[in-house]
Amino acid sequence: MESLYRGRFLELVRDGHWEYTRRCQSRAVVCAIAVTETDHVLLVEQYRPPVRQRVLELPAGLVGDEAGREAEPDLHAIQRELLEETGFLSSDWKFRGEYVSSAGLTNETTVFYEARNCRRAGTGGGVAGENIQIHEIPRQHAPSWLTERIQSGKLLDAKIWAGLWFLDH
Repeated sequence: MESLYRGRFLELVRDGHWEYTRRCQSRAVVCAIAVTETDHVLLVEQYRPPVRQRVLELPAGLVGDEAGREAEPDLHAIQRELLEETGFLSSDWKFRGEYVSSAGLTNETTVFYEARNCRRAGTGGGVAGENIQIHEIPRQHAPSWLTERIQSGKLLDAKIWAGLWFLDH
């Protein structure tokens, strides 16, 4: 394997004839399929430079990306991220699997966790500079609410649809 470029967070590598990216400072991404005590799904919206607009997403973050947290368990990482991004906590967590997002482009995997009975414990909004907007959508209306956003030109992370599927299966 040959390193073509290495930045602070990503590396572009060539393995035979295949070129792809990999993360330099984290093991995985974790995301939460979070549902409040009142059966609302928690989504976040933030600006994403690669697509030059705000994107609707599940609360998520990197595992092991900060000094001193290299060995952080996935569950601890998503609990931390859910609180940082949404201001919600849960004590009812269920592992839903680890999946690839774009196997031809990156080695990155996403670990899904379902969080039930989430309750507000803070303001959320992310860490400095993230400017995260929190959406609490009644679970039964989430598919139609998301479809309306798509029709209005909003970009969504496709993991939201997987998360909604997990809630019913």
